[in-house]
Amino acid sequence: QVQLVESGGGLVQAGGSLRLSCAASGLTFSAYVMGWFRQAPGKEREFVAVISRSAGNTHYANSVKGRFTISRDNAKNTVNLQMNSLKPEDTAVYYCAADGGVLVTTWGNNYDYWGQGTQVTVSS
Repeated sequence: QVQLVESGGGLVQAGGSLRLSCAASGLTFSAYVMGWFRQAPGKEREFVAVISRSAGNTHYANSVKGRFTISRDNAKNTVNLQMNSLKPEDTAVYYCAADGGVLVTTWGNNYDYWGQGTQVTVSS
């Protein structure tokens, strides 16, 4: 079955960096658009970043643009999220997700598969 397993979360001070990874199995990874979403306590899930199947197209939420970078390695079935200049408001559980559609999308309901999430906590 399809599995998406996130790793790399943790506790970091404001201004620090973390690199999240998501390892995918059970699907033809290169055929899926991959996205990162996050959910903070008491808040709705929100879009963070998305990358097209060939990695030629990326899109970011305004709140992370210029600080976060999404990348993928289709040979290793992984998608990464490099997070720099972290802020306390970045604190959330971060999820990777796979969308079998063709176009990149920021709408979570479009995604077919989700990981269990990894906690990111940024202290002030």
